Amino acid sequence: MAMAAGKGEAYSLDNPALESIGVSITHWRDDYVELELPLAPNMLNRSRVVHGGTLCTLLDAATGYAGLYSAPGESPRHAVTLSLTSNFLSNGTGKLLTAKGMVDRRGRSIFFSRAEVWLDGELLVATGVATMKYLK
Repeated sequence: MAMAAGKGEAYSLDNPALESIGVSITHWRDDYVELELPLAPNMLNRSRVVHGGTLCTLLDAATGYAGLYSAPGESPRHAVTLSLTSNFLSNGTGKLLTAKGMVDRRGRSIFFSRAEVWLDGELLVATGVATMKYLK
């Protein structure tokens, strides 16, 4: 289980798929999350820029985790993606991808969120919006 520190807390990703590629949570609070992914050669496409699948993975994770924060001692929340729309704005290579996810609206069982993915903190490479459903 990967742990990430931020603002004095430790955050558990508890997601084998994301952990296997190196994603970590750097900031997490109600309705907001920041994730980081160090880039590796296997995350590039044949043009040697960040692969769209890598960006979609981060968009999906950020839009989901934004709505899943639970305070220490509370039961963890889980959700599934109902829809994800991605927009690829730029391409490039670098060292680090940062995804920032925010909840726009929340209901009892569904929430709507959005995310941005930044390359090396300078270049906005993708945005996305999602509809997520909480699992009971």
